[in-house]
Amino acid sequence: MAFAGHCGLRIRLASGDTHPLAVLFNEELGVLLQIRRADRARVAEILTAEATLTGAVHFIGEPHGEDRIRIESDGVRILDQPRSELHRLWSETSWRMQARRDDPECARQAHEHACDPAAGGLLARLSFDPSDDINAPAIAGRRPRMAILREQGVNGQVEMAAAFDRAGFECFDVHMSDLQGGEVTLDTFKGLAACGGFSYGDVLGAGGGWAASALHNSRSREQLAAFFARTDTFALGVCNGCQMLARLGELLPQEARWPRFLRNRSDQFEARLVLTEVLPSPSILLAGMAGSILPTVVAHGEGRVAVDAPDGLAGCTPCLRYVDDHGNATEHYPENPNGSPQGVTGFSSADGRVTILMPHPERLFRTVQHSWHPETWGADGPWLRIFRNARAWVN
Repeated sequence: MAFAGHCGLRIRLASGDTHPLAVLFNEELGVLLQIRRADRARVAEILTAEATLTGAVHFIGEPHGEDRIRIESDGVRILDQPRSELHRLWSETSWRMQARRDDPECARQAHEHACDPAAGGLLARLSFDPSDDINAPAIAGRRPRMAILREQGVNGQVEMAAAFDRAGFECFDVHMSDLQGGEVTLDTFKGLAACGGFSYGDVLGAGGGWAASALHNSRSREQLAAFFARTDTFALGVCNGCQMLARLGELLPQEARWPRFLRNRSDQFEARLVLTEVLPSPSILLAGMAGSILPTVVAHGEGRVAVDAPDGLAGCTPCLRYVDDHGNATEHYPENPNGSPQGVTGFSSADGRVTILMPHPERLFRTVQHSWHPETWGADGPWLRIFRNARAWVN
């Protein structure tokens, strides 16, 4: 618990005639609880009176802000060492196994970061008020039609629809087969969201099979080309949908260069909570959010940005990047889970109508979806602003 929380501990044992090692290391059943100091009396009452554990409940210590683990037995200090050094010893076996299995440098960086006493943990810095419902008047009126686009294997359509519905859209589940068969056309939709997941199980490359199914079918190609050609429409691509839209460059607005997404530098599927910074960009979905640093979910195996041009990213329009726990752009693993240059992980078209993101904002549009958040946040999470921005733009 101290290793995971990067905090120190002071443990006090009343061993009596029993050797401290016998107290600390035994095969008897037990539970370790961390409680608020103010709840101590109530917890003791519940465990001893209601759970009939009299004689089996012991208060053994507390966490503290120093990077040290201290253990006392009957008032005698028997251990006093840096928490980070003990953590390093404890995790060395895992690090060496990971180095054999994955990219060795990524394994080393992850090990060093986990044991770093200066690691800052999660943070949130907002340039806007997440409780500000910028399109409240619009929700009372019409609900623009939103196409929640998916392909075989995609699994993020429900969260995406829920986020856009919360922002005031009328969402429709649109499968690629609907476009290819002519059952659905895009001419009545104001927005399109290509969802995350594993189209074709990613066996054709992340987003590659999905893009091919769109480009090589005359009906879907015509529908998508006409949709992007209209100036009153917008599109969001997330994760697999991000990879797919990036491969539709010939259909998307031509003012921007769209990258490719290659296998993660770690050589592994990365599903973790990271920090991202919203960059200044023309993206209509990120309006008013520039400078914000937010916890973000990632879940992908091929998210490393690559651009086939001598000037690299110069022709692209980045709108989101990974940052470390001090708020600095990073290529360090695991803060940057895929090794993208300069930490970039999202892009916008020059006119702002098309935004592609590797992370999943639709999974965190409610505060309760965050594993950690500042206590000042209300019910609406900051990432809901993306979807509210879309509704305000359509209005």
